[in-house]
Amino acid sequence: MSNSTGEVIFERCIGDNANDVQRSTQRKRTYEEAVEDAGFGLFHGLLLVVCGWANASDAVEILCVSFLLPTARCDLHLSTSDMGLLTANIFLGMMIGGYMWGYLADQRGRQKVLVMSLTVNGVFGALASFAPRFWLFLLLRFISGVGVGGSIPVIFSYFSEFQPRLKRGAMISALATFWMAGNILAAGLAWLVIPRTWVRFSLGGLDFQSWRLFVVLCSVPSLTSALIFSLAMPESPRFLMEAGRETEALRVFCRMFAINHRGSLKTFSICGLHIPSEKKERETRRGGTHTQRFVKLLKQVLAPIRQLFVGELASRSVCLVVIFYCISFGYYGLWMWFPELFKRAEDGGSPCANVSRLQSHDNQSCYPVKTAVYMEGFVTAASNLPGNIFTVLLMDVIGGKALLCCSLLLSSVSVFLIYEVKTKAQSLLISCVFSGVSVVAWNSLDVLGTELYPTQLRSSALGFFTGIGRVAAIMGNIVFGQLVDTNCVIPVLLVSALLLTGGITALRLPRTKQAELT
Repeated sequence: MSNSTGEVIFERCIGDNANDVQRSTQRKRTYEEAVEDAGFGLFHGLLLVVCGWANASDAVEILCVSFLLPTARCDLHLSTSDMGLLTANIFLGMMIGGYMWGYLADQRGRQKVLVMSLTVNGVFGALASFAPRFWLFLLLRFISGVGVGGSIPVIFSYFSEFQPRLKRGAMISALATFWMAGNILAAGLAWLVIPRTWVRFSLGGLDFQSWRLFVVLCSVPSLTSALIFSLAMPESPRFLMEAGRETEALRVFCRMFAINHRGSLKTFSICGLHIPSEKKERETRRGGTHTQRFVKLLKQVLAPIRQLFVGELASRSVCLVVIFYCISFGYYGLWMWFPELFKRAEDGGSPCANVSRLQSHDNQSCYPVKTAVYMEGFVTAASNLPGNIFTVLLMDVIGGKALLCCSLLLSSVSVFLIYEVKTKAQSLLISCVFSGVSVVAWNSLDVLGTELYPTQLRSSALGFFTGIGRVAAIMGNIVFGQLVDTNCVIPVLLVSALLLTGGITALRLPRTKQAELT
């Protein structure tokens, strides 16, 4: 995304109007007008690819744990409870990172925070592959989760603030589809790498198995995303305007115009932007004791949460807390265990087979690796595609609220049917149905989350709600880890009930179809 053409246009625009204050004032534009005037085209396509790759990298980093469980549990000597702790661990990091990075993004800028969070994600994710002990692997995956927790909410805030109003719903839905791409990439890598017996060698006393190579490869998308954002991506123009940085915001709009109208004779006509009269205060004032400064900083950090539950934002915030909790407990609690459930279906026919029918958790049950387990994971991941296509085509027609309600209700029904599964084929079919339907709910939440809150709270709000979701994901994985060996019917029916509750709660949300960003 070279900005040389945009710089030339920008300098020409400023130069032509430097002494014409009245004309410049008359040509000032609001944020929505400036986004529309910058056009829609190549810039947005490139932005979609870059942000989409970052979104996919988060999916890869989260889901890679579920694919390595069937083999890593033997090398790390994991019990079923340990596996539940491992899958929950990354969500604990995401819960902490979600609000921390979201707050920093609203205070310091989206682009910088994305670079830092993606780097943390990739570096510590790769280091985890060399951990010889379970406790160290757990710690490194936790730190990687802190990075993932930041990039997920911030990437949607960042992306949405470049989109014209009439295209925003469809474009955010398109960005959300890259989660499916990351899911397929993780499943595909697992299928290609983990069953390979030749990927095994000793490294300083560490038995480097194929699953460790898989963990290293899963960190590559995050590291490449961080590099791209640091070298090529601009700051959000909406954030710059809210921060009172008019010249920088205008420069970004010029760059967007130049790329969208490459080869065109059109000229960029915006030479001024309407900036809020009161700029945000972004630095903690000096003075007072260390304790007083810490208390003041803590109040600033917690202030956005308090604002979410004041006035007209209160009811929608309560609804989103319930919805994020329900869908996160259900989706991640079930999805992270799909590979293990598929393995049990290979052994016993039903994923909820009685524990006496399951093989013991020793090396004999891990090796040789059952390739079918990863093939079924790949098929389940690919079944996201119809739901993603459906969302992109109908988001701006039906609206996020209606799609969210319907998808959560249908997801509840599909999970309930797992209770009746008796064969491996039925297990795979129901898993694919759940995958295709539940992705519509996630895509709808991504759109609603960006449209329901103003710019100064958007990243903090998404970070807070995803933090709530991480608490639910942790609880879901722990519940599955404790009960999957004894009575996995209980967590399955609990997931179905929670998804139903989320669907009913979504009816209380306001309608936001093609709403302007505030």
